[in-house]
Amino acid sequence: MADNLPDHIPSLDLADFRSGDPTRKAKFVQELGAAYQSIGFIALKNHGLNETQTKELYADVQQFFQLPDAAKQTYENPALAGQRGYISKGKEHAKGRNTGDLKEFYHVGQEVLDETDPVRHDYPANIWPAEVPRFEESTMRAYRTLEAAGQDVLRAIALYLELPENYFDDKVKNGNSILRPIHYFPIEDPDAVPADAVRAAEHGDINLITLLMGASADGLQVKRRDGEWIAITALPDQIVVNVGDMLQRLTNGVLRSTIHRVVNPPRAKMNTSRYSIPFFMHPRSEMSLAALPHLVTADNPKKEVDITAGEFLNERLIELGLKKK
Repeated sequence: MADNLPDHIPSLDLADFRSGDPTRKAKFVQELGAAYQSIGFIALKNHGLNETQTKELYADVQQFFQLPDAAKQTYENPALAGQRGYISKGKEHAKGRNTGDLKEFYHVGQEVLDETDPVRHDYPANIWPAEVPRFEESTMRAYRTLEAAGQDVLRAIALYLELPENYFDDKVKNGNSILRPIHYFPIEDPDAVPADAVRAAEHGDINLITLLMGASADGLQVKRRDGEWIAITALPDQIVVNVGDMLQRLTNGVLRSTIHRVVNPPRAKMNTSRYSIPFFMHPRSEMSLAALPHLVTADNPKKEVDITAGEFLNERLIELGLKKK
């Protein structure tokens, strides 16, 4: 299947992996691995968030982004390099570009409850908007639910790679993961923005895996290995889960971090909002991303230098314009 050129992403059911049925679990592992070797994306149902929780989360996110810019900017702290709180319009750009994306977003990070874990001192405190009283509750509930789903996806990946099922467990426990509610804001006058400005320019994600809650409008596309862009859609009860650059480095390119983008809508719809909420699953900063030895072979020689997750994240934050050198 790795040589196939799919025109859609496969749909998988996390209940199969969690079922306790060895046959269903093994089928999930193989289908997941095949998808991640070919297109790098899947749609996933039974991830843990129900319809009511999802609606509440989107309502809270929309309530925040509808605040005046001046009010939102009180929750922006440039000293944090975009790791917590609000990041204003056009601040982030794709690697290799200077034009900012047509989006604004909010970062909710890890809350370490274990007082004996030294990593708790490495993360800045979350920033909560006073104007949206339920924001902390709804975003942290989504954070924990998606973190648990991501941990099971990583367990399936470990089995596919012929590693112990719990290989990633200690590496992502209290990991530096980020929930990012995004608002692709309306453009009233398309001629007033740079000609090359897009909602999200083509890029690969930094992290191990990304779990993306259904967007409120079309626009997500992934780049197939033949260079063709295909539209990605998921049913309302599904999330999209894709491989990030960290996992691609760790697997020496066996699993694919596929380039993707969010294109602008037709000109007549540029004045409409689009919302999406990705969960970027990161490991602890000390995790080594050195290629797994058994995945470095004569046919697949080592592709990248050794680096830790923290070092790699720091590099990419500078490339994205969120952090100064």
